[in-house]
Amino acid sequence: MLLRNERILQIDKAAKNDAPKIIEYLNTVGGESDNLLFGANDFHMSVEAEEKFIENLADSKASALFVGKIEHEIVCVGSVMTSPRVRICHLAELAISVKMEYWRLGIGTFLMQTLIDFSKDNRQTEILHLGVKADNLTALKLYEKMGFHEIGRHKNYFKINGNYYDEILMDLHL
Repeated sequence: MLLRNERILQIDKAAKNDAPKIIEYLNTVGGESDNLLFGANDFHMSVEAEEKFIENLADSKASALFVGKIEHEIVCVGSVMTSPRVRICHLAELAISVKMEYWRLGIGTFLMQTLIDFSKDNRQTEILHLGVKADNLTALKLYEKMGFHEIGRHKNYFKINGNYYDEILMDLHL
């Protein structure tokens, strides 16, 4: 995809050899805003565990981890995760993040569309679900643009520096 800044973004499923850079990326973006479930250097997974996680996803038709790269640098990560439990395997949990220096270039939209397309194509997923910090207006606007609707709130879900923030729960029926 050609971005607004004329650079090329390539989004693919994560490969085992992406594991060290994914961990580095997540520990970086965790410190760029308070919108994720973890902070700076707060993503504590070993390279081996991340490699195993990626390997396990390779056999899944309905769960996947995607990485977006610009010239070999990871600039975004997105995931779609389903349960193996038959009664809830039609529901997938979705999560995305974009490195701050690449905000407002259309990457979030492209990554979301990739995850939605993957979910539609797998012929298992019927509902995409996500949670977003209530004051993350940019993300809320993106999710609404992509067709997500608020289904509820989780009061005081986030506690950051002694302050509480609600989580808005959103669904997209495919």
